[in-house]
This record gives sequence, structure tokens and C-alpha cells, in this order.
Amino acid sequence: MDRILIRGGNRLSGRIAISGAKNSALTLMPCALLTDEPLTLRNLPRLADVDSFGHLLNQFGVSTTIEGGRPSDFGRVMTMRGQQLTSTVAPYDIVRKMRASILVLGPLVGRAGEATVSLPGGCAIGNRPIDLHLKALEAIGAEIELAAGYVKAVAPKINGVGRLTGGRFSFPVVSVGATENVLMAAVTAKGGTILENAAREPEIVDLCNLLVAMGASISGIGTETLEIEGRDRLHGAMYRVMPDRIEAGSYACAAAITGGSLDLVGASAHDMRATLDALIEAGVSVEERKDAIRVSADGPLKPLTLSTAPFPGFATDMQAQFMAMLLKADGASVLTETIFENRYMHVPELARMGAHIDVRGRTAVVHGNASLVGAPVMATDLRASMSLILAGLAAEGRTEVNRVYHLDRGYERLEEKLQGVGADIERLGDG
Repeated sequence: MDRILIRGGNRLSGRIAISGAKNSALTLMPCALLTDEPLTLRNLPRLADVDSFGHLLNQFGVSTTIEGGRPSDFGRVMTMRGQQLTSTVAPYDIVRKMRASILVLGPLVGRAGEATVSLPGGCAIGNRPIDLHLKALEAIGAEIELAAGYVKAVAPKINGVGRLTGGRFSFPVVSVGATENVLMAAVTAKGGTILENAAREPEIVDLCNLLVAMGASISGIGTETLEIEGRDRLHGAMYRVMPDRIEAGSYACAAAITGGSLDLVGASAHDMRATLDALIEAGVSVEERKDAIRVSADGPLKPLTLSTAPFPGFATDMQAQFMAMLLKADGASVLTETIFENRYMHVPELARMGAHIDVRGRTAVVHGNASLVGAPVMATDLRASMSLILAGLAAEGRTEVNRVYHLDRGYERLEEKLQGVGADIERLGDG
């Protein structure tokens, strides 16, 4: 199993190209199930999860072709075509690898009138139930049955054809995944759908924009109320995946923790305002340029008090990276995790490197001015992995990060990008 070796202490400087967003790509790809025409996605990141989702689409008879892939490429082009769906079943052996697989449920029942999808497995960062996915789909006409570890959704027959009816649903709590799933189901419903308290994340906006490009009728994009008028059919499209705001935020933290300066090429400041505001509050210089965001740190970092929240609040996917960065702040910081109940599993690993972090329930007190020392550490999930990389960049000596397959799920060519801006980092294989 691969591992990453870091010799810390180098100040990072230069330009890093920000890849297409993982969280958006995995939401846009299932839209290929909604049309019999080709759907082409540009700026698709080279990630294990993207490859896994492509294999899942093949399960339904969707063909996938990929262009790009040279070492210099930071993005690929994938064309998907589901001219005729050959299956509506997503089996456990594929779904268990990736929770995002549940996002095929909505588009399958929307187009084919039925879908059978394995329930996702457990998640390292806490309980992530799909009850809101199912309740929202029921509200627009689906009949839901749970049996033997699978969820089956069936649309009522309209003129002999299974088709959702549309309806109204108000999310009791904001759910990104449930909003995405019911959106993809509603765009081909017989009638209209109104979604209230819908998620407003940039990835939701990206999904809506793609669906509109495919012929869907959606109003209220970017707000908490979405109105969808169902269409009889959608057509193909060519669409560019948005830049990854979490990747950009992670490399911004790398600049800050090493006292460096990085140009995050292609990053969108609009999509990551809460992250940039927190960096500025911590004493980091943020400059929005024409093609990049420049992040520089040449003085001591200031401690912060932060709570994660749905967009436009501070993203839960940035909590672990900020925790690592704030180990170098001049004082104690307080982080509160409101989204997931078990997202501090990186704390014991950071402690192995000299961090002093007190966890009380969902609140963590991060004591700054830490003298970090390299050590062997174990990645527990995607964003926790990045926190260990960041700590290793600032630590004295060698840090070896194990279980880097977590990183490969969400960071394209991580070691190559960091090497290009001065980091002493390499990937080691079993040999």
C-alpha cells in the first residue's frame, strides 16, 4: 500500500493549478442517466472516486470514454452516453466503495421509472443517513421499499409508463445529497416540484446549471427554494466542472502553515468566501487576481473561533485542514463541528506529531505555537489525510502518512503539485 513521505520545514512558493471539483463531478456524472444523448464533462479531476463512479455508470449500460491523461494534464474530458439503460440495479459490491453512489437513485427512477440501489455502507466521519433522500423522493411520487440491504424506488404508472408526479418537500435540515438526488429525479417528472430549505452549496448550483443546459426548467438557483417544472425528456450537453473549492482551501492552508505564498490558479473566490474570510481573520493575506487567488503568510497566525455550517457558512470539509494550520497560531483556537459527529479522528494522529488539542464533544480547543515533529501517522478519512499532510509540511523531520488511498479519492496529483511549489514530498510504494 502506498504511503507519502514528507520532510518538513520548506516554505512553499509558486503556482498550483486547482482541479475540477470532486464533490461536483460525482454529482454531475449521474446526469448521464437522464438522457439517451451524449453528456460530456470537461475539467474532470483524475481521482479514484471518479473512476469508481464511471464503473458504476457502466453497470447501467452507460458507455464512458475519456480523453486526456498525459502527465501535464490537470483535468480530463469524459463523454458518457446512456442510449439504452440495460439495468436499474446498483449492486452492493460497487456502492460500498463510495457513498456518492446513492446519487444514481434519483435519476434512475426519474428516467426508467424504477431503481434498486444498495444502501451505502458506514462512514468513517459519522452517521450519514439517507432518510431525507427517500422522504423527498416519496414527496414527488416515488414508492419506496427497503429490503435485504437495498432501497427500491418505483414511480407510478402514467399512461402505462412509470413517471414521477412532482410535488412539494421542505427539508427539515439542509442536506446536500438529498437535494441533489431529488433534483435529478424531479427534472423529468410529469408535474412541477418545489423544494424548500434546499442546500445552496456551489456544487448544487453547478448541478442546476448542467441540468438547465440539458433542457431542464429550474428557478431559484442558488437560493433555498428551488422550483422545477418537469420535462418529458432531456438532451445531451457539454459542461465544464467547477473548480474544487476544498482543494483550493487546502492549499491555502499549506501556504499559511509554511509561511509561504501560493497562487491558486483557477480557484473561484465566490465559491469559498467563508474559507477566505477565515484565512484573513487568521492574519493571512488573500489577494484576488484575474486568474488566481494569491494566499501569503509572512507573520504569525492569529487564533480563530470557528463553527462548521452549511453553505454559505464555514465548510465541514475544511475543518481538519484549519485545525492543522491553527497549530501554528499564536494562541488557542476553538473549532466546533456541527455537521458530523465523528470528525475529529485526525486529532490522535496530530498528537503523535506534538499537537495539543482538547476535544470535548463536538468542540476542539487547538493550542497554538506547537513544535511539530515528524512521525508515522495513519490517515482515517479524506480531509483528515490532508490535515496530516499539512502538519508534515510544517514539522521538523520526516512524516510518513499511511493509507493514502483516502487522499487519492479527493486530491489530484497531490505530491506532484506540492513538489512544484517547493515541498520535499514523495510517494513510496510497497517495495
